Amino acid sequence: MDDDHLMERPLQQQQVYRGHFLDVRRDTVSLPDGDTAGREYIVHPGAVMIVPILDDGRLVLERQCRYPLGRVLLEFPAGKLDPGESRWDCAQRELAEETGYRATEWALAAYLHNAPAYSNEFIEIWFARGLQRGERKLDRGEFLDVCEMGEAELDSLASRGELTDAKTLIALMWLQKWRSGQWPLAWRATHARPPSA
Repeated sequence: MDDDHLMERPLQQQQVYRGHFLDVRRDTVSLPDGDTAGREYIVHPGAVMIVPILDDGRLVLERQCRYPLGRVLLEFPAGKLDPGESRWDCAQRELAEETGYRATEWALAAYLHNAPAYSNEFIEIWFARGLQRGERKLDRGEFLDVCEMGEAELDSLASRGELTDAKTLIALMWLQKWRSGQWPLAWRATHARPPSA
């Protein structure tokens, strides 16, 4: 499909703010009709999210405070990429650091853009099973509770509007589609590095 007639081209680019890991930009772009417009957006290093599945089918989730919202959210484990880190390595690291679990099997499910109107952030969704509990190693300043929950309970929270984290809602949909046989997952042993990693 040729989308060239929809593309916006940068004319001027400006870094407005550079923080710990966010990079705020303000660009002037040329629109498809030749006019110009401003675009403000955040450059993000990218992230991964993991859907950890226990042997009994329950899921490992986290509860943590999200300061901009002023509340605690229920989410699947996730974290941003470190400089030079592969998404595969990040998924394994984040699962172990945040939950203490290590997985013997992994499957790459999807790649999503969670806020494309104002950020280039992507999140890669991984599924993990064959979980073995170990010790957590949270980052300095990171506080979260790990909990276990069945799919039906998580689905019920979503239906009542109590599960609001977009990436977790998308992962729940993936989980349900996979378990119903509609969307396949290609599982690999932890030692078998996936081709996309």
